[in-house]
Amino acid sequence: MSKVRAKKHLGQHFLKDLNVAEKIAGSLTGHMETGVVLEIGPGMGVLTDFLLKKNWDLKLIEIDKESITYLNTKYEGENLEIIEGDFLNYDFREKLSGSHAIIGNFPYNISSQIFFKVLERRHLVTEVVGMLQKEVAERMTSKKGNKTYGILSVLLQAYYDVEYLFTVPPEVFDPPPKVNSGVIRIKRNEVDKLDCNEKLFFRLVKQAFSTRRKTLRNALKPMGLSDEFKAMPMLDLRAEQLGVAEFVLLTQQLEASWKE
Repeated sequence: MSKVRAKKHLGQHFLKDLNVAEKIAGSLTGHMETGVVLEIGPGMGVLTDFLLKKNWDLKLIEIDKESITYLNTKYEGENLEIIEGDFLNYDFREKLSGSHAIIGNFPYNISSQIFFKVLERRHLVTEVVGMLQKEVAERMTSKKGNKTYGILSVLLQAYYDVEYLFTVPPEVFDPPPKVNSGVIRIKRNEVDKLDCNEKLFFRLVKQAFSTRRKTLRNALKPMGLSDEFKAMPMLDLRAEQLGVAEFVLLTQQLEASWKE
């Protein structure tokens, strides 16, 4: 097990336990038509080694130049493509124009942003297996009624089936983080489009959780509520008490109230 320098500026801790790496790679089911898999932040390729055994059309995206130099040498002649760039800002129209899966040991400080980017590309991203901070992983997979349930819980569960797979302890990383990590898997569901204005749905969900201790009636005030809408019994609840279906209904009602 080789130890490598941690990319502290990226908030990344390198996985050094091969058994854990193999388990993460094995958690990707291949829920896609094209067989294309994108690994985010491969670092020194510990996870990549196991992904190569799957015979997928493997692409790696890495921002760190030192890691890219190492990966190009390590995988010279292998059937994969190494992309230099930042996943959050990269234009994938040329490299990934069809359906694909995503996997990675995600840097803690951008893991939520990665999943918001996935949501933007939800019509192409069929599955994601990611390791991230345990607290964040639990939040994404949390169900309504839980204190950890939040914006990403609702938005991801609107379009994906989400699962918390397993917990990873700090000692399998170099350097070890101060917290546990969690591995989650999300798989695209059958919802092609929500039965409401999707842009408004995203906006409403974010606003509803902006002041999560308040009732929805108070939390949604900045959106300009009609008296009729404000009278809805559902607005007596807090955001964490609503599931995807209720948020869709609320979006429908809000848009209808604006048109009256």
